[in-house]
Amino acid sequence: MASLSLFSLFCVFSFLLGMAHAQLSSNFYASSCPKALSTIRAAVNNAVAKERRMGASLLRLHFHDCFVLGCDASILLDDTASFTGEKTAGPNKDSVRGYEVIDTIKSQVESLCPGVVSCADIVAVAARDSVVALGGPTWTLQLGRRDSTTASLSTANSDLPGPASDLSTLISRFSNKGFTTKEMVALSGTHTIGKARCTSFRSRIYNETNIDAAFATSKQKICPSTGGDNNLSDLDETTTVFDNVYFRNLKAKKGLLHSDQQLYNGGSTDSIVETYSTNSATFFTDVANAMIKMGNLSPLTGTNGEIRTDCKKINGS
Repeated sequence: MASLSLFSLFCVFSFLLGMAHAQLSSNFYASSCPKALSTIRAAVNNAVAKERRMGASLLRLHFHDCFVLGCDASILLDDTASFTGEKTAGPNKDSVRGYEVIDTIKSQVESLCPGVVSCADIVAVAARDSVVALGGPTWTLQLGRRDSTTASLSTANSDLPGPASDLSTLISRFSNKGFTTKEMVALSGTHTIGKARCTSFRSRIYNETNIDAAFATSKQKICPSTGGDNNLSDLDETTTVFDNVYFRNLKAKKGLLHSDQQLYNGGSTDSIVETYSTNSATFFTDVANAMIKMGNLSPLTGTNGEIRTDCKKINGS
């Protein structure tokens, strides 16, 4: 009898777990806020037209949100006297950008449909639309995420892979979130857009040997051995276009970050890089599928979390 009760509880739990995932759908706002997606897309296109780099920043914002306790917009929460958010974590401080674009979008969507569209969904949609705006693939997003009322500075510091990561670290950090090694390489390929700060690649261009000499010299002009920490370099030479040049650069030993070149350094991921370097269609398909998977990391649904009115703060705070 006891075992039957336990079995029944397990079935109920499994059903509820399935329901939580089932509450995400591609047409979640079709009735409740039909203009939500077009409003987000127009705002993203406007932001990227003003500054092409913003597309990469919005994509990275989504990644740094989802890798820390799931895609719940916890990264957007400001610190207060009684609350510590994730903005000051090592991987985020002076690095993650685009908060003001999300705030602008939220304001526009709130005027259309107050209290309906979550900040977490706005971040996810903005990332997708940014990739499209820069010439990359599109993908169908599952929507209906809700916003967290918590954040984790410690998880942001521990779970996000950094620019000095070796291949084994990259594989394990992504594996911990359910990604295959191939998906990790595809997601790393989003470094085809955006820029990096000198502090993120100084050690590579001055100390490493698996780097094209002329490439290293050119980057040393941007990034001195001391000082200039915030000087910026393009992650690849077509940094405002989402393409597969990033992978061709790796084959030529022109990966800007240590973590980039680790993908093509005589290890298990070399063959994946070679495939993507010659077949942009395969890369586009794989990165789109990996982005869908990332967007589905531990979403809050149903009555969990809330729909924030202001993405920077918990309702009522």
